[in-house]
Amino acid sequence: MINKYLKELIESREFISLASCDLELRPNAAPKFLVKIEGDYLYLVDYIIGRTFTNLRVNPRASLSFLDSNTLIGYQINGRVEIIDAGPEYKEVLDELQHKQIDLSITRVIEGVTKGKAHKSFEVAIPEQFVILKIKMEEVVEMRPSGTLKREKVL
Repeated sequence: MINKYLKELIESREFISLASCDLELRPNAAPKFLVKIEGDYLYLVDYIIGRTFTNLRVNPRASLSFLDSNTLIGYQINGRVEIIDAGPEYKEVLDELQHKQIDLSITRVIEGVTKGKAHKSFEVAIPEQFVILKIKMEEVVEMRPSGTLKREKVL
């Protein structure tokens, strides 16, 4: 299981970059909306019209990356992806997604009013055709500004 600090760092963001690769070794990286972390699993939203979805159907391995802007330490999480498009788990995550979508929209409106920050759109639109990506975190790589790497298996 990942440590508390890393879990909180991930939970503090709305989007996380996910890299995938098809069987012809063509890479693809795209930001995905983060719904939640539960145990060793990350739940993200993906549109079924994009390359990520197509790649993961044939090669269910992914790499996620993000940066802690306070420490300038980069993180990579590697794991196996399960595509969830129906059933009780899908419905449960969908309910959480809708709440998170509303919270993010409210935050953007308040930020726009209080800070005079103009957003082109205040609503986070989730398309009608999407799936939930359930990622089993298997490895965490920490990349320090000095260039050193630290790899840990998620047990």
